[in-house]
Amino acid sequence: MIVRIVKMTFQPEKVKDFLENFDTNKTKIRRFEGCEHLELLKEEDREDVYFTYSYWQNVEALENYRHSQLFKGVWKFTKTLFADKPQAWSVQSIDKQ
Repeated sequence: MIVRIVKMTFQPEKVKDFLENFDTNKTKIRRFEGCEHLELLKEEDREDVYFTYSYWQNVEALENYRHSQLFKGVWKFTKTLFADKPQAWSVQSIDKQ
């Protein structure tokens, strides 16, 4: 299982656009082969910083998604909204209840 965490800082006036686009695409991403979980998180004290937190069956499933037309379309739009460079981590859970 691969956990993918992506931190995104948006232009404040573009947050609504991001949230609308996420809402439009979240079901498609959740149904993408190999995706086990997807959630959107917001930094507690900031209205412009969001994280996606997703579980993928394996590295291949994550890479298949990252090379898909779905991802390319979502990411092409999303990156136009950034105020800062996004950060991403792929990690493995080593102790989970």
